[in-house]
Amino acid sequence: MNILYRFFVMLGVLSVTGFTGNVWAADAADKPFEPVVGQSGRDVVWVPTPAVLVEKMLDVAKVTPKDFVMDLGSGDGRNIIAAAKRGARALGVEFNPDMVELSKRVAEKEGVAEKAQFVQGDMYVADISQATVLALFLLPENLNKLADKFLALKPGSRIVANHFAVSGWEPDESGRAEGDCGSWCNWLLYIVPAKAGGRWRLQKGELELEQKFQMLSGTFNLNGVSTPVENGRLLGEQITFTIGGKEYKGKVSVEAMSGSGWNATRLK
Repeated sequence: MNILYRFFVMLGVLSVTGFTGNVWAADAADKPFEPVVGQSGRDVVWVPTPAVLVEKMLDVAKVTPKDFVMDLGSGDGRNIIAAAKRGARALGVEFNPDMVELSKRVAEKEGVAEKAQFVQGDMYVADISQATVLALFLLPENLNKLADKFLALKPGSRIVANHFAVSGWEPDESGRAEGDCGSWCNWLLYIVPAKAGGRWRLQKGELELEQKFQMLSGTFNLNGVSTPVENGRLLGEQITFTIGGKEYKGKVSVEAMSGSGWNATRLK
C-alpha cells in the first residue's frame, strides 16, 4: 500500500508540474515582445539611440511638419516616433517583424500612429526617394552599401547619423549631444548635394568639375590656359568655388548654374 501511495503521489506531482509548465508557456506567449540590447538582427545588432541624441539629431536636421522622415533599420521606432511628435510624416523600415509590431504599439500609445508608420522589409531595397530626412544608426558597411541611394535623393535632403560615417564623405556638420547618452553622443549631418560634376560653359571659357560628395575640384580653361578650381563646395543646390582669386556663388540645377553676375550651362 505504501508503494502504491507513493506512486500516486508521484503522478500527482508530475501532473501539477505539467499543468504549471503549460501556464508558464501560455504566459510567455501572451507577454508582449520586449527587445534586448545587443540582440542580433539581420544586418546589425540592436543598440538603441539614447533619447537625448534622438532629439539632437532631429534638431540638427531641422525637422518640421513639412518633412518626410525615414529610418532604415528602425528598431523600436524611436527616431520615427520622435519625428512624428514634431508633426512630420515618418516611416520606419525594419526587418524584424516583432520590432515592427512593437513600434506600432508604442506609436499608438504615444498618439502618433497616423504619422508614424512602420513596415517590415529590407532596408537595402526600400524606396527612400521621397524622404527629405534620413535619421539613421547604422554601421559604416551598411551606410556604404546605401551611399548610391543617398546620392539619388533630392538635393538638400538631410541625412543625420548616430556616430558612424559614410566612408570617404565629410559631414557638413558634426557634434555631440549633451546629457545622458553614454557611449552614443556623436552625430553627423550630411546635406545631399546637387550633381555638379562634369563640363560647363561659362560666359568665357570652359569649367571642368570633379565631385566627391559635396567637395569640388577641377580646372577652368580659357584660350589654352588652365587655372585650378579652389575651395569648391556644395550645400544642397548651393555652390561656391574660386577661380584665380575670384569667388563664385550660385545655385545648381540639372543643366545650368548661376549666381550674381555669372552663369554656366552644362556641356554634353
